[in-house]
Amino acid sequence: MDWTAVALSLRLSIATSILLLLIGIPIAGWLTFSPRRWKVLVESVVALPLVLPPTVLGFYLLVGLGPRSPLGHAFESITGSRLVFSFGGLLIASVLYSLPFMVQPLCTGFAAVERKHIEAAWCLGVSRTRTFLRLVLPLSRRAVLAGLILSFAHTLGEFGVVLMVGGNVPGRTRTLSISIYDDVQSLDYTRAATTSAALLAFSFLVLVITYSLQKRRPASWPRP
Repeated sequence: MDWTAVALSLRLSIATSILLLLIGIPIAGWLTFSPRRWKVLVESVVALPLVLPPTVLGFYLLVGLGPRSPLGHAFESITGSRLVFSFGGLLIASVLYSLPFMVQPLCTGFAAVERKHIEAAWCLGVSRTRTFLRLVLPLSRRAVLAGLILSFAHTLGEFGVVLMVGGNVPGRTRTLSISIYDDVQSLDYTRAATTSAALLAFSFLVLVITYSLQKRRPASWPRP
């Protein structure tokens, strides 16, 4: 296995999961409890990476983060380096591409908190922010954990967006999925099979853990 690509992929997945947790909690809280009718537009934007081809999103990010864009030009002027074909560009692309894998489990967990508990806290004079932080969020810890696991696993297996924004620079932007692609191109099927088997086992384990966290006790049929 390409252990340099493994280390880079793990670093990218951990950083992406942490950023998504910080970004996803307020977004999911607003989507769950906001009475705004137009929030469906925000929901659609958040879920767009689920249906948008990765190369399309990667193309727009490549243009938006490139040196000719305002963001890319400002970043290069300040730091002296470019966002595209760098770890920073990969991180931005991964956060946007994996956003629904964090927000949707959080929305499901927040919506499952019983309304009477929230209203009881409000009746006791607890503010909405403190109610969310001290009641809703702790009761949704399984959803938070599921979002972290899904975001981590999804980032670990990214290919299209990563290739478009980061390219294939060994030690800088070459992730596990790109390493498998290179192994296949060079006809090194043994190493490609080893890496693919490891990712397959990891993905299966992620699904088992995620479904276990979301599993509820089944309702029993009434006795005659």
